[in-house]
Amino acid sequence: MKWVTLISFIFLFSSATSRNLQRFARDAEHKSEIAHRYNDLKEETFKAVAMITFAQYLQRCSYEGLSKLVKDVVDLAQKCVANEDAPECSKPLPSIILDEICQVEKLRDSYGAMADCCSKADPERNECFLSFKVSQPDFVQPYQRPASDVICQEYQDNRVSFLGHFIYSVARRHPFLYAPAILSFAVDFEHALQSCCKESDVGACLDTKEIVMREKAKGVSVKQQYFCGILKQFGDRVFQARQLIYLSQKYPKAPFSEVSKFVHDSIGVHKECCEGDMVECMDDMARMMSNLCSQQDVFSGKIKDCCEKPIVERSQCIMEAEFDEKPADLPSLVEKYIEDKEVCKSFEAGHDAFMAEFVYEYSRRHPEFSIQLIMRIAKGYESLLEKCCKTDNPAECYANAQEQLNQHIKETQDVVKTNCDLLHDHGEADFLKSILIRYTKKMPQVPTDLLLETGKKMTTIGTKCCQLPEDRRMACSEGYLSIVIHDTCRKQETTPINDNVSQCCSSSYANRRPCFTAMGVDTKYVPPPFNPDMFSFDEKLCSAPAEEREVGQMKLLINLIKRKPQMTEEQIKTIADGFTAMVDKCCKQSDINTCFGEEGANLIVQSRATLGIGA
Repeated sequence: MKWVTLISFIFLFSSATSRNLQRFARDAEHKSEIAHRYNDLKEETFKAVAMITFAQYLQRCSYEGLSKLVKDVVDLAQKCVANEDAPECSKPLPSIILDEICQVEKLRDSYGAMADCCSKADPERNECFLSFKVSQPDFVQPYQRPASDVICQEYQDNRVSFLGHFIYSVARRHPFLYAPAILSFAVDFEHALQSCCKESDVGACLDTKEIVMREKAKGVSVKQQYFCGILKQFGDRVFQARQLIYLSQKYPKAPFSEVSKFVHDSIGVHKECCEGDMVECMDDMARMMSNLCSQQDVFSGKIKDCCEKPIVERSQCIMEAEFDEKPADLPSLVEKYIEDKEVCKSFEAGHDAFMAEFVYEYSRRHPEFSIQLIMRIAKGYESLLEKCCKTDNPAECYANAQEQLNQHIKETQDVVKTNCDLLHDHGEADFLKSILIRYTKKMPQVPTDLLLETGKKMTTIGTKCCQLPEDRRMACSEGYLSIVIHDTCRKQETTPINDNVSQCCSSSYANRRPCFTAMGVDTKYVPPPFNPDMFSFDEKLCSAPAEEREVGQMKLLINLIKRKPQMTEEQIKTIADGFTAMVDKCCKQSDINTCFGEEGANLIVQSRATLGIGA
């Protein structure tokens, strides 16, 4: 998106936008970065964030092993606080952390090729270490809390160690989760303990609260990993554009200049968090949120309660706060951006400023639109002006801009309405079937289990978003779908799916979802030979739990479509009806497996005939 690459004008007041220049400026202000961060965060928080950092890099290490690394870094920090001029105190903090990791004995024995990262120079060394992080790894179990009869006493006897183990466990399982979020979850856990330890049934109380906390942690982790993926793949400026839209929607009363400053600050913090610099991430996030809280009258009245919380809880609270109400007296944009005869003069004289302010003004008026839709609208408007401003009568040319931009809006609204209506009218099971049929036809090369997993994610999104008020459905659904699509595209990089998927994944960030929606059947796909063993039927179709039977039927549906992606809805219905009749008949027989053997063979013959698949 061209306008995104030009949006940097809003950061004129921050010429040091690159990571290295930011660090250079900070180092010039503080002789010792580690001493500065230690003084900012204080000992307990500094220790906790150091543990998070090491646990996210060294996911296989024990708590005791990492505690030694944390002690080394804390000892150095305290030494540097006492004497900032000491030679070892001038190093950037990320380098200090990575030096500690590279001094770990037998690093190669536990981590293999990751040890080769130590031979690289910074920042390549850090990029190398980041590439070895494993999200929700199989070798790390979810946090196992102590037994209900001892947990309260353990917490009371040694609070710091107890919460340290919790932080360690969450961090190594979620290596891309930002430090402020992990500390916020630790505070939530501590509050749950303080509440539940007063109850007669401590375990039941914690069970209820833990379910909510786990889901919250998983959701935040997925979002933050997605943010880092967008930064890595599309670069700073796409992320800046995304932030400009989001923050303009969330704080519509704030002036453009203040929103722009906040966008710039947030980009720097997100980059620190994504690069694994969790001490800097924590400190700068806290500073940014403190600045925001000092300007509540400018930004929003919705963050008052958050700003009264301790700094460790504040960041996550503000991120989760509701959008502020948009000003009631905002004028229509039509006069300034469409009806004005001098639009081209403004556009050509200050293209960057003009487009960025258009995005800000449009976003603050439309909190109901998804970020991606507003990006598409901005691109459409920019393309129209680029064309029209070269004509003899520009005003006449762009007079129908509203109608053209409405096409983007209608496409997105129609997709949301169609899917929410389908879910409402037919329920989750049929909605999932519909998703599986569509996406198996688009991507028949994807393994069956992965297609089913993707279909379930999309169904969960539908269930979550379609129950919201209509003015919140679009932002919810396209926002979450973009995460699912990004995950698919990430897998496509290492395991190519097909040309259509590749084209959509290499498309602009804003156009990915419409591209996937419009994607047709993969006509280049060559189905594997029909294998009757793929369609085995036995008594489990009668005796297995309902959920297991449903999964089995979904997998059968996927495998069937993989044999002929061009199959019609009528053909699918014919075969599905035959399958249902077979199950109803055989589950009533005394010899179920013999019935399935005979009826299953007949169903396979009929299905092949229906689809025109030869022997």
